Amino acid sequence: MKSGFDRVRTRLTALLPTRTDLTEMGRTPRRDLLAGLTVAIVALPLALGFGVSSGLGAETGLATAVVAGALAAVFGGSNLQVSGPTGAMTVVLVPIVAQHGSTGVLTVGLMAGLMLVALAALRAGKYMQYVPAPVVEGFTLGIACVIGLQQVPNALGVAAPEGDRVLVVTWRAIEEFAGHPNWTALLFAAAVAVVMLVGARWRPTIPFSILAVIAATIVAQLADLDAATPIGDLPSGLSAPTLGFLDPGTLGSLLAPAVAVAALAALESLLSASVADGMTVGQKHDPDRELFGQGLANIAAPLFGGVPATGAIARTAVNVRTGAGSRLAALTHAAILAVIVFAAAPLVSRIPLAALAGVLLATAIRMVEVGALRAMVKATRSDAVILVLTAVATLVLDLVYAVIIGLVVAGALALRAVAKQARLDQVELDRGDHSAEEHALLAEHIVAYRIDGPLFFAAAHRFLLELSEVADVRVVILRMSRVSTMDATGALVLKDAVQKLHRRGIVVMTSGIRPGQRQVLDSVGALDLLRLEGREYATTPEAIRGARDHLALAGLLPFVPAPASTPDIRAANEEAAR
Repeated sequence: MKSGFDRVRTRLTALLPTRTDLTEMGRTPRRDLLAGLTVAIVALPLALGFGVSSGLGAETGLATAVVAGALAAVFGGSNLQVSGPTGAMTVVLVPIVAQHGSTGVLTVGLMAGLMLVALAALRAGKYMQYVPAPVVEGFTLGIACVIGLQQVPNALGVAAPEGDRVLVVTWRAIEEFAGHPNWTALLFAAAVAVVMLVGARWRPTIPFSILAVIAATIVAQLADLDAATPIGDLPSGLSAPTLGFLDPGTLGSLLAPAVAVAALAALESLLSASVADGMTVGQKHDPDRELFGQGLANIAAPLFGGVPATGAIARTAVNVRTGAGSRLAALTHAAILAVIVFAAAPLVSRIPLAALAGVLLATAIRMVEVGALRAMVKATRSDAVILVLTAVATLVLDLVYAVIIGLVVAGALALRAVAKQARLDQVELDRGDHSAEEHALLAEHIVAYRIDGPLFFAAAHRFLLELSEVADVRVVILRMSRVSTMDATGALVLKDAVQKLHRRGIVVMTSGIRPGQRQVLDSVGALDLLRLEGREYATTPEAIRGARDHLALAGLLPFVPAPASTPDIRAANEEAAR
């Protein structure tokens, strides 16, 4: 038997890279290198744009793409996942930057990374499957709207107004543009977005994002357009690792943002890895190892001046579509971006902000899967409500609150649907060996109900209301063999209903109680009540015989000797007959 230390070591070993990973990287190196180059070209403007959009500068986006992209590729649980800064994470980071500044964001990233490693050790990755599809589609739609609105100031060529509410900031930017219009910036943003969207439909394999950004930069430089504000100087290299940004006094106030970042990183990364699996044959990610890899990436990225990262669905999709077969492609993407950081920083610094805004506007539009949204809305009314509510909450509140609201509403609607499956149906008494006359007498005094489905808190009180309305009978038989599940609330409600019927002089008998339900009934004292005078039976025919004997005792039916299995009732019947 393994000791506790051996179990921990086994679990940690399962999270580390294996020899198989290295073997797979050598199978199709040429195809993986080409895929990595393509992803890097697509990722460059996105990394710059998300860095700027977060409020910390383009260099933070590049640092994140390089450091987090490399570590997640090596230690992550997917062979095809590409990680880096994403629009969803930017949405969460903007209010953190506004409240705590750059040091707060870096500290939050480090704390979130530690949380992700802990989640991996606890094997929490499997719970991703319980997030409903309408919640995922809803927050994806909300994120797309927020990303698009965040680009409005740069697209209009105005300074970003104060505030952390995207709707307020967008409105103020539009007001500023109306007073001092910058048509050059708007033209750059619109042109880049249109080229990307039209080009993706015309030639999906060509990286129109980088081509459009290069063209916009050349035009801005040749025409010497002052209105086309560049992104600014970039450092020619990554900053040295440092822990100087850590302030122990702020850890308490940053705990809630760190939890939000960790939750988003886990959710988006596992979702992206699942998408990659669905686009290929024979690939299956390890969710716990993916959390571990993302945790290490988020621990390391802040040390080099980066921001929190996640698996990137768009870049991962490009990676898969261009033929990637192993982790070598994602590693190549990170290496190429590192070369750009060291060798081409002066050129990158001249890219107009409006051009990057156009890239992100097109990205936001392409995030919206109209077909998936239409299918989800048409599925059920509940799915439509969850999707719309999650999207609106993402836009008005923030992503984490939106996911929580979506999950709570989805859970409530699911419970409501399950509760509706619980039924209390009156059933015909089995004639058995009774004569027609005796059966008619039984039917006058006995009513049998069959309980179908779950008897739990969401359905229990409706059950109590229906059962309490029983009238003009002397015995109620509850057939419980079809009760699928029961909780303490259901058991208490059943006990309450039995007591109310007893007070009205109605005897309650039960049949078919399952072994798994006995513990719940016994814990609230309902089982002892049902066993009163031998009124709990294994089968329905036995319960009917017990009800008949009870009516015979009351003089409502002629005496018939009771079976030997019920000696107490038989003796009472014989006494009544005498």
